[in-house]
Amino acid sequence: MRAARLIKMVLLLQSRPSMTAAELARELEVSERTVTRDAQALSEAGVPVYADRGRAGGYRLIGGYRTRLTGLARGEAEALFLSGVPGALREMGLEDAASAARLKVSAALLPSLSDASRTAAQRFHLDAPNWFTEPKSPELLPVVADAVWDDRRVTARYRGREGEVERELEPYGLVLKAGVWYLCARVSEGGSFRVYRIDRFTAVTAAGERFERDEEFDLPGFWEERAEQFARSILRAEVVVRLSGAGARALPYAVDPAAAREVLATAGPPDDEGWVTVTLPVESEEVAHAQLASLGPEVEVLAPGSLRARFARDAVRLARLYEK
Repeated sequence: MRAARLIKMVLLLQSRPSMTAAELARELEVSERTVTRDAQALSEAGVPVYADRGRAGGYRLIGGYRTRLTGLARGEAEALFLSGVPGALREMGLEDAASAARLKVSAALLPSLSDASRTAAQRFHLDAPNWFTEPKSPELLPVVADAVWDDRRVTARYRGREGEVERELEPYGLVLKAGVWYLCARVSEGGSFRVYRIDRFTAVTAAGERFERDEEFDLPGFWEERAEQFARSILRAEVVVRLSGAGARALPYAVDPAAAREVLATAGPPDDEGWVTVTLPVESEEVAHAQLASLGPEVEVLAPGSLRARFARDAVRLARLYEK
């Protein structure tokens, strides 16, 4: 346990110019006193850990000290080779850099772990796009990716609902969601963070100057919050439906899963026939018609009346088709 903690401490100090005892304690999930003891142990073992005194002090490695990747276990080495998404790296123009990095990591591993890249690739493969969709790499993705890596402002023309607009953006991060690329960026004028689909950019020009990144920005957290907001924002209508047991189980696969789970969790007890009645948020009556139709006879639409009438007409047409 302590050996693993000492290795992590060295790797943390390699990745940053210096760290305070409080920062190390938080990363290692130990007390500052334990950090002091660990630093002393590393120094006695020949690792040049130096402690700067004073309010602005901290720990750092001196003499350009680096450690080789000989402390990796097999599972850790194999996981390392799974950390990239080959298709995504290729679309961002980073395939050659990733390949070179994998070669360097392989060269630094112990001989007993040299086959880690092969064993990982034989067991896991990530295919990000949805079924029945042909993935298309946005033409401007490499330009945007370069700006993200280099923290450079961009001038971008974007095709939105109200036509094409031009924005000065500070590109913070890229997200690949179900085969679609998105840019999370801060608008230079106003400072608000927004999400843009890369395939809707019509022009992107990187500026010469860099922007100062907000180190508190959390890309995964920001995306999770915005994705939830988006999913909620498009559910502007409501329908009232009765569901059989089979219909209730299938509902999360037909409509928004989060909305389905929420209404089913708060549904009242089943009626005498074992059916439950729920009020379901949907994007529109048109979308609800297409989604709920997949449940067939396991759902009955109660309201609105116009949607119920559409299903009634569908039922009549189906009955006529199968009477032949």
